[in-house]
Amino acid sequence: MDREVALQTVKVQLTDHRYQHTIGVMETAIVLAKRYGVDVKQAELAAIFHDYAKFRPKDEMKQIIIDQGMEQLLLEFNSELWHAPVGAFLVEKEVGLKDEEILAAIRYHTSGRIGMSLLDKIIYLADYIEPGRRFPGVDEVRNLAKDNLNQALIQALKNSIQFLMKKNQPVYPDTIYTYNDLVKLGRID
Repeated sequence: MDREVALQTVKVQLTDHRYQHTIGVMETAIVLAKRYGVDVKQAELAAIFHDYAKFRPKDEMKQIIIDQGMEQLLLEFNSELWHAPVGAFLVEKEVGLKDEEILAAIRYHTSGRIGMSLLDKIIYLADYIEPGRRFPGVDEVRNLAKDNLNQALIQALKNSIQFLMKKNQPVYPDTIYTYNDLVKLGRID
């Protein structure tokens, strides 16, 4: 799919602010893909569509999670997590994108997963560090991403987990599993 067609397709699904975020994620994903040897076109498309379902009604997302047999545990956690797996489903169904690597990167960009692919990591990080993001710890992750994708991802996950814990919010298990998986990988490397 051509970049401009993809951008026009996603633009109608997003607010202006979220569309600008998406542009930032796309540009960041392209830089990271080039740096780490990942297919730039896949990174570009995954970034463009990563928030495709962000503004769907919660009732619609909940029903899709149930109807499609997605992980029901999602429904017990913050609905902010829902748009990622629902988005992957809708991008395939409504847009016709069939590339499973791109769909997986969309599906796991909020939670992570054990055994993340390079593309998964790039989309997760691009979403976290795009230039419009301003919060404590983001600059450290940006700097780490220049040299070590796994260390950047570990720090991003650590920041997110600590943020949720400070607010007394539960942490989705896949996020903890992702963190543990990457820390263990770091000990092996």
